[in-house]
Amino acid sequence: MIKRDSKIENILDQIPTPCYILEEELFEQNLKLLQYVGKESGAKILLALKGYAFYESFGLAKTYLDGCCASGLYEAMLANEEFGKEIHTFSPAFKEDEIDEIIKLSTHISFNSFSQYKKYKKKTKDRVSSGIRVNPESSFATAKLYNPCALNSRLGVIISEFEPEFLDGIEGLHFHALCEQNADALEIVLKSFEEKFGKFISKMKWINFGGGHHITRDDYDVRKLIAIIKNFKKRYNNIEVFLEPGEAVGWRSGVLVATVLDKIVNGMDIAILDTSAEAHMPDTIIMPYRAEIRNAGLKGEKRYTLRLGGNSCLSGDIMGDYSFDEPLEIGQKIIFEDQMHYSIVKNTTFNGIKLPSLGILRKNGKFEIVKKFNYSDYKRRN
Repeated sequence: MIKRDSKIENILDQIPTPCYILEEELFEQNLKLLQYVGKESGAKILLALKGYAFYESFGLAKTYLDGCCASGLYEAMLANEEFGKEIHTFSPAFKEDEIDEIIKLSTHISFNSFSQYKKYKKKTKDRVSSGIRVNPESSFATAKLYNPCALNSRLGVIISEFEPEFLDGIEGLHFHALCEQNADALEIVLKSFEEKFGKFISKMKWINFGGGHHITRDDYDVRKLIAIIKNFKKRYNNIEVFLEPGEAVGWRSGVLVATVLDKIVNGMDIAILDTSAEAHMPDTIIMPYRAEIRNAGLKGEKRYTLRLGGNSCLSGDIMGDYSFDEPLEIGQKIIFEDQMHYSIVKNTTFNGIKLPSLGILRKNGKFEIVKKFNYSDYKRRN
């Protein structure tokens, strides 16, 4: 179990808000656990850039992980420039004017359909290891939005549409069916995958187990995961296995710090912050989920309850109702927990809201702002 001893409160007076802050020490603990899983199981662990792409930390990440998985040209370019090592690229459909560069950058490509593979087969031959993404039609993703195996999903080939006569040149199978799941869910999904596609596995060089493995969560059964991978490799002549966690890499390794700008009353106390749920923590609205705030409780749990809202004109730009031991004051800083994964890669300049700065709290205790944003970042996107 990772000991998460955050030190953000020691540097609050140094933080310009809004600001995402990676705690290097906590980040490295995640990386060490992921590396341990790889070494003990024999699998290769890839960083899923769709979930974590804070490349200022890649110098540390690439000492522990085996490479990156990309979702298209730009992520493949970022992986090549800032990470190196293996680059696995998957897209629901590749564009003709991008495929040559993607092939050049990638070590592995997973195609979402046989029609895509047949279209680009000549280009990929002898240049990259090609695979097909399949849909095991079994998933434990709790939200339909994040369920890649939901009914009528566009992701992966279902067994009834599988075309084994076109497997010539295909070296791998790729499935992705999890979202924030434990190892027991993988075990069930893997059983479905083998029941449907097992007769083709022995013809492959590699199998990609996809993402959604919440490996760095405190209650994750790491031993079970290692056993599942080892047993799978044993059944299939030590076939190469890949895992591509994104959220697990950045899990609870950083925060978003905001400042209270104003307080108003409309049936209850309301605080306006210099951040935005819509622009800076979009999954809190899309998923939705309630962002955890340090030293805060549920509505009514502590002495003072108030609603926290963002600084945009969207009426629904609300973080939620929280309670505190003492009333919040204008100018006070708020720490939103666990905002290093998905928040940064999904944030926007909606309503002209300034993007949060990016900071790192180094292992030696030094705090650095590594990137700031300004008007030009907003203008370029409009």
